[in-house]
Amino acid sequence: MDKILPSETALDLAKQVLAIEAEAIQGLSARLGATFLDAVALLLNCKGRVVVSGIGKSGHIARKIASTMASTGTPAYFVHPAEASHGDIGMIARDDVLIALSNSGESAELLTIVPLLKRQGARLIAITGNANSSLAREADVHLDARVEKEACPLNLAPTASTTAALALGDALAVALLDAKGFGAEDFARSHPGGALGRRLLTHVRDVMRIGDDIPSVPDSAGFSEAMVEMSKKGMGMTAVLDAAGRVSGVFTDGDLRRTLAQVDDIKAARIADIMTRNPRTIGADKLAVEAVQIMEERKVNQLLVVTGEGTLVGALNMHDLFRAKVI
Repeated sequence: MDKILPSETALDLAKQVLAIEAEAIQGLSARLGATFLDAVALLLNCKGRVVVSGIGKSGHIARKIASTMASTGTPAYFVHPAEASHGDIGMIARDDVLIALSNSGESAELLTIVPLLKRQGARLIAITGNANSSLAREADVHLDARVEKEACPLNLAPTASTTAALALGDALAVALLDAKGFGAEDFARSHPGGALGRRLLTHVRDVMRIGDDIPSVPDSAGFSEAMVEMSKKGMGMTAVLDAAGRVSGVFTDGDLRRTLAQVDDIKAARIADIMTRNPRTIGADKLAVEAVQIMEERKVNQLLVVTGEGTLVGALNMHDLFRAKVI
């Protein structure tokens, strides 16, 4: 028969865990100071790569820290300390910086490789919960990640301590990101395969319609000519151009509905008299997500793309952005 935990007990335990772990992170914040800045400086001036290592639960946290650093402009990778003792230590060079994680600071696997690494010139940042531990004493910089207690009711399973170490690693990564001037486009280049990469790397020029696919009529055109162009190009609008090819207005499905309610003989109307003047436009070199923001702010589904002089070079609508998976 399945065991059932009373719902109130489960919620109380969950809230207690979150409170203990939040308190652990707050404690870290209060202790941050000169040693954290020393660690950032050591990593910032690293001529090689950053190596992150740990065993057990600390190893899982170390992997995540390495991954976060690598994706935010600090080349980093994880090395398993037990494997390092059996050959993988050759992956660490003299110009590298090792970040070693151990709550006790006495992990035998780490302590075995530390003297070898220091002998060849690599630097060591230790993240431990014990400032008097062997690992802390060997470190060039020690970051104190101690917690008052684990969130585990037995005070045994690594919970608050691993959360604190993870948060400290994130703090290092973000401090380095800022110091290096790592921006949104840099981040996108590290994530080209995902939705984030598409959002940050896709420009308007990559998704806009060009040439004969752009709906446009001269400002001398009549209503019927504009309707034919709108129907043929299937964008629900047409640009209206002056004699120099600059955008002087736009006529959309919404304009059509409003005009039908206001003009008695719409077929006789000139498009220049019923168009929307000074429409919002965008440049081809802008990010596609900026086009999305404009459309959402202005509550429109289409956007004209122009040069700095106002010459029409493209057009796009929400469907184009959906197809490009920008939204």
